[in-house]
Amino acid sequence: MNIVLINPPHTAIGSRVPDDHLPPLGLLAIGGPLLDAGHPVRLVDAEFGPMPLPALVDDALSGDPDLVLIGHSGSTSAHPTALRIAEMIKARAPAVVVYGGVFPTYHWRDVLAATHAFDFIVRGEGEVTAVSLVEALERRLPMASVAGIAYRDDLCRAFATPPAAAIADLDACRVGWELIDHRRYSYWGGKRAVVMQFSRGCPHLCNYCGQRGFWTRWRHRDPVKFAKEIAWLHREHGVELINLADENPTSSKKAWRAFLEAMIAENVPVLIVGSTRADDIVRDADILHLYRKAGVIRWLLGMENTDEATLSLIRKGGSTKSDREAIRLLRQHGILSMATWVAGFEDEGLRDLWRGFRQLIAYDPDQIQALYVTPHRWTPFFRIAKDRKVIQKDVRLWDYKHQVLALTRLKPWMLFFAVKLIELAVQSRPKALARILFHPDPEQRHSMRWYTRMGRRVWFREVWSFLVRDRRVKDGPTLAEFWGAPQDAEEESMIVRRPVRKPARAVIDGGVASDERRLAG
Repeated sequence: MNIVLINPPHTAIGSRVPDDHLPPLGLLAIGGPLLDAGHPVRLVDAEFGPMPLPALVDDALSGDPDLVLIGHSGSTSAHPTALRIAEMIKARAPAVVVYGGVFPTYHWRDVLAATHAFDFIVRGEGEVTAVSLVEALERRLPMASVAGIAYRDDLCRAFATPPAAAIADLDACRVGWELIDHRRYSYWGGKRAVVMQFSRGCPHLCNYCGQRGFWTRWRHRDPVKFAKEIAWLHREHGVELINLADENPTSSKKAWRAFLEAMIAENVPVLIVGSTRADDIVRDADILHLYRKAGVIRWLLGMENTDEATLSLIRKGGSTKSDREAIRLLRQHGILSMATWVAGFEDEGLRDLWRGFRQLIAYDPDQIQALYVTPHRWTPFFRIAKDRKVIQKDVRLWDYKHQVLALTRLKPWMLFFAVKLIELAVQSRPKALARILFHPDPEQRHSMRWYTRMGRRVWFREVWSFLVRDRRVKDGPTLAEFWGAPQDAEEESMIVRRPVRKPARAVIDGGVASDERRLAG
């Protein structure tokens, strides 16, 4: 089949302001197996420009595709745009339209009931499922035989097949790097860059995270093969920076250390940025020198909050002590720290924000990213927050950078300007400015100055947007009324097939060996 992959233009301010753009890893990951299955595949990346929707559709339909697959990493806030693109395609061509991503994986019932623009929804990982779906379409096999999809049945009812199995061997499905022109993609102030995943999922149980259940369980690639692919991207395509899309790449110290050592052995000047947990950094104090030697230059630390009670509420599993120690250790080893801080987990007041600000100053991160709590229907936190009032009904603004839930003690303008002042104060304090101006490492100076320039542009754009463009509702619906009933019972999008092991030998006294007892439990 002739296949086109579409990366919709995102409406988030953070996507529009920077001059750099990163390639859509999710679509490339699906494109590789489709190419290997013998299908012509083409990518239309509408983030450049951004491309107007009529021009996007003209481009997508120019080769008379049989199948159009739409997906975006920011799938909740990108859904209205994805829907509009699908409607425009359906109005002009008979192509089959497939929709994938985190949001449609869980909202498949609502999406299929609301529109006929999408023919199929891929639920969970798409590499294997997309190939199986295309094969079923070509061979006219029953759609019910394809695991991990949703569609309308003969009676026009939304129907989902059983969940697909999580991919056990992540190295078995290659990324379709040939679908992009690497010269067009950059990050970190003009460095040629790509997005990659060493691992998928997270073993921790934070109850607000919309990714953990989607990936279902934590898995990682072969550390040596992953390092070799990075080296190949540098030598063949000039890639200078890897942005890891993992939720928690450092979960296994053994696997992560093997990757660091493999990267050092490859001896390529590639920088690595990504996200991890503060307690993993503290755990790895004895190997942090390998982090920097392997190219790691910045970690985003998902601290989420500086209040112990709030961390307990969201089941973060970390502590303020480990957060501070992680930042200190990273700085000691020449690695930048970016701390995320999320407002709105609880019904905060100005005193709570002031306490959070003082703690952020005490943490002394190199950079911060202030966000707003954005509950997803399939997470346990949604059930906790289901009766809170929604103030933002424009789904395009459910991007973590806009307040979507009301607080009883603070009006939206009060919270917004308090958050903006916290950002300004933390980034402009003398210590932070001194690092930006006089850091001894030129690579670190470059990165901090680039981030400061981008942050300044985003900061003013967000203020302008809040005052002029964004519209909020005063007496909105509850969270459950807006999105529907909680779906945390369906949080895990895929099934996990456990490897079959031979029974362990019985011990001399006739009991059962310890390994066998563990498997039986």
